[in-house]
Amino acid sequence: MQDPRQSQKDAYALILEAIDSHLYKPGDRLVESELAERFGVSRTPIREALQRLETQSLLTRDGRSLIVASLDHSQLSELYVVRGELEGLAARLAARHAAPEEVRVLQDMLEADKRLINDPSALSRANRRFHKQIHLASHNRYLVQQLDLVHRSMALLATTSLAAEGRGAQTLQEHADIVAAIAAGDGDAAYKALRDHISAAFVTRLKLDAAKVEAAE
Repeated sequence: MQDPRQSQKDAYALILEAIDSHLYKPGDRLVESELAERFGVSRTPIREALQRLETQSLLTRDGRSLIVASLDHSQLSELYVVRGELEGLAARLAARHAAPEEVRVLQDMLEADKRLINDPSALSRANRRFHKQIHLASHNRYLVQQLDLVHRSMALLATTSLAAEGRGAQTLQEHADIVAAIAAGDGDAAYKALRDHISAAFVTRLKLDAAKVEAAE
């Protein structure tokens, strides 16, 4: 018999992954019975997972319904400020503590990701793996936990900034600069390279949002 705690964990992970992969986008309504049928999980762990996601502000109430939350301009700005500082710290610590094997993994990721430059969705997934690898290479469990929370909130962005023209190639070059600094053991350079990378991504997202507003007018 399956452990109920495992069912709850699985339900939470399944719904979170569905939001992260944009199967459910900001504003989409999540219905308990539909989720249970889609994921083959009973309604009790689904209900508990939805409550947990609401507590984490990934879901919000629209009347009696739960919908995937969205980020307004202020929340987006706040999120990128925090992300830039925490990611920069992770890169600084990775430059100090990463094992040679961890640096090699980052370098291999750089080479593999070149093949994805014309596939924004695949490159976005690869980008998350790349950043997660840097988080782990920091060898600071508390920082990794905080970055996990930040990246859960990033799932509330309906589109990836990597879809912008030229952003894929720019991102790969920025990743290369980050890895070079980590490989050289230069914490200050690694911090700056990753902060600049997050800043460039934020600028791109602001331009995309501005273009959407202009198109709607």
